Amino acid sequence: MRAHYLFVLAAALALPLAAAAQTPAAVAANPSQDKDGRMRVQLSAVRQTLLSAEVAARIASLPLKEGDAFKAGQVIAAFDCALFRAQLAKAAASAESARQTLKVNRRLAELGSISTLEVDQALGKLKESEAETAAMSVTVSKCTITAPYAGRIAKLHVEPFQFVQPGKPLAEILDSQNLEVKLIVPSKWLAWLSKDTRFDIHVDELNRDFKARVTRLGARIDPVSQSVALAGEVDGTHAELLSGMSGWASFTPPAK
Repeated sequence: MRAHYLFVLAAALALPLAAAAQTPAAVAANPSQDKDGRMRVQLSAVRQTLLSAEVAARIASLPLKEGDAFKAGQVIAAFDCALFRAQLAKAAASAESARQTLKVNRRLAELGSISTLEVDQALGKLKESEAETAAMSVTVSKCTITAPYAGRIAKLHVEPFQFVQPGKPLAEILDSQNLEVKLIVPSKWLAWLSKDTRFDIHVDELNRDFKARVTRLGARIDPVSQSVALAGEVDGTHAELLSGMSGWASFTPPAK
């Protein structure tokens, strides 16, 4: 009897607590949403990557510093590849020698001085030399790391004149011109939210407002939080906006 009384009392106390969890104050405590219904947002670079070394060599040039801007195709790092270039020259010389040998052997075969087997062997030697030359050309091409797109240096992982091995991280880069807005919204908003929906964002670091639009909706709804991720883009070009900045997004649902 006493146990039954304690169970009923605990249940009665739990009801007010459960109701309090649904109050506006509790909702406002959610770090992704404020009391005015605005959603937390963050700016992120559309393209960002980590460049790594592809050869074992000493860094001869590291012209950029963290924060520096660069253009597409600009050199990010260059290596001392004197040995690889010498090996390429040797391979190219061997290929030229094999080419001349094949030329002579073909002429001698026409005169009946040598067999076709010797011509085939000379041809095989030429193909082998050309393949080695091509392989060394690829290696030498890895001696200079260039920017795949215009952007900025986010972080450097090496210093000039440092010897690195293949796979060693060199620099983190990002496309500073193309930023997207990332946020999470309640899944019930999908009833009126879609691609190209307009919204406003307030960037905390700049204390400024910008116009934006939805560019991409998440592929699935989180079953626990009943929310969905989406991405957007800011109208126009704004050099003052940086990846990592954050703020609040305001949406205006259509009138019912």
